[in-house]
Order: sequence, then C-alpha cells, then structure tokens
Amino acid sequence: MAKRVMTVDDSRTMREMVAFTLRKAGFEVSEAEDGRKALAALQAAPVDVVITDLNMPNMDGVALIRALRADARMRAVPILMLTTESEAAKKAEGRSAGATGWLVKPFDPEKLIDVVKRVAG
Repeated sequence: MAKRVMTVDDSRTMREMVAFTLRKAGFEVSEAEDGRKALAALQAAPVDVVITDLNMPNMDGVALIRALRADARMRAVPILMLTTESEAAKKAEGRSAGATGWLVKPFDPEKLIDVVKRVAG
C-alpha cells in the first residue's frame, strides 16, 4: 500500500510541485494551505509523513508541529520542514517543536523522495 504524505504550504505552486514529485515516486499525497486546515484534514485522515512550510498564515509550521506532537495519534509521525529559512535559530525552533528533518527550498526532487522514503519507513 502506498505511503500517505501531506504537504502543507500557503504557496499552491509549491504544494503542487511537492505533490507531483511524490506522486511520481508512488506516494499518495494530500495538500493543505495552512496549519489549521492541515490539522483538520489530519484528524479525518492521518498520514505517514507530513511536509510543512514554516511561514504560513493562520497557523505556521512550528505551531502545526507542536499541535501534531500533542496529539497521541500523530506523535510518532515524521514531520519534515520544507522552507526557504536556513538559519540555525529557526532550525532549532523546528527541532524543539518536534520536526524530524529540514529541507531548504528550492528542493531537489531526488533528495525529497529519498528523505521521505527514509522517514516513512
């Protein structure tokens, strides 16, 4: 059965690029445009991996990670940050919230697939 991945980003173009890349590699992909919509969707249909942007309206990536880590059903789900941010303080904030890994935009499709396969188990 295909592993399920949710991509969360306020940029539709970025969501579509991530979804296209992962679908080509055999993943099932759902999308959300901010943390709040992602949380609602994940309550209804959990996934194997979450890929989230950092800077988004309504609920940013760090707040989303904290909310997911507080939910017993989502506590162990790998969460990757995919963002233009590369500064150490932002990475530390993401890690302390519970992020599994960090990828910088623009992403390398092969590297994205490799990392998702690795964390999806």
